[in-house]
Amino acid sequence: MTRAPITFHVAGSVLRDRWRLGQFYGPLADGLRARGGDVRLVMHERDKVAAQIAADDGFHVLDHGQTRHPRVLNSGIAYILPFRNMDPWGIRAFSSIAAKHFDPARIPAAAAASFAARLRDRLIGGRSSRYVQPADVLPVPSGCVAVFLQTESHRLVGETCYLSLRRMVTALMARDDPRPICIKPHPRDFDSDTHEWLHAQSLADPRVQIVAANIHDILSACDVVVTINSAVGIEAMLHGKPVVLCGHADFHHCAVTVKTIDTMEEGVAQALAGDWPHEAYLYWYFVRHCLSPLRKTLVQDFLGKVGGAGFDVAQFGLK
Repeated sequence: MTRAPITFHVAGSVLRDRWRLGQFYGPLADGLRARGGDVRLVMHERDKVAAQIAADDGFHVLDHGQTRHPRVLNSGIAYILPFRNMDPWGIRAFSSIAAKHFDPARIPAAAAASFAARLRDRLIGGRSSRYVQPADVLPVPSGCVAVFLQTESHRLVGETCYLSLRRMVTALMARDDPRPICIKPHPRDFDSDTHEWLHAQSLADPRVQIVAANIHDILSACDVVVTINSAVGIEAMLHGKPVVLCGHADFHHCAVTVKTIDTMEEGVAQALAGDWPHEAYLYWYFVRHCLSPLRKTLVQDFLGKVGGAGFDVAQFGLK
């Protein structure tokens, strides 16, 4: 029987770097080959992918893809390393996790607590995040509203923002709330207009402070986190802090989503009043719906995702 090939479409920068390849695609490919799989690693050329998929009857994995096809899964970092989305819709904001139902009562409490504790030890204990953070502890006012910005220039085309960066900040300033509004700009946002606008708001409203502190120091000090759909929303859950989202996110199940300026007041109040099952949610999101190259079951987990997408994994001819 002819084996259906498994093709991983990966960025050239990853293919050329043995260490980067070894973080995920290398171990997964090696595991599949060890079971007799016909595995191919090719450069992800977005303008050629559709033709490449049509040219065979195999299965394709698209790094940082956003393609819906019965023989495709999209792969990318799921907010926190080493976890990966492997999804039929897309990655992060575009993943199908957004449409799934989360029921905290169905999550084993002890396992969730242990998983969250390990994440806290690594990330909070190590004061680390996806982007390099200051080692020094900088002052952050206790009980603040923490606002984490994202750079629009790095968004995928079509990503949904219910409120733009400026409308989100403006809505928070319009609230009758004495809490400091601590804003951390995105480290990859070099737009001078954005920084000048933020500076002007800090001059107009004494509550507004532009902060450069370590994410974990801000999260530790704040009462509530407001962002569009940044990964910091997930990190906030590790600190047990309520989250307000102003954009479409696949982790909306354990947060409040605000879609208009007029509903920001209600959204923040709802977030602060909620008893959020953060540990159960983190377990549900990462353990139940993501892959990890550190798990001994990586190959089987991947095949489960392929089968879940509707493809008959028997066509791979694996041992």
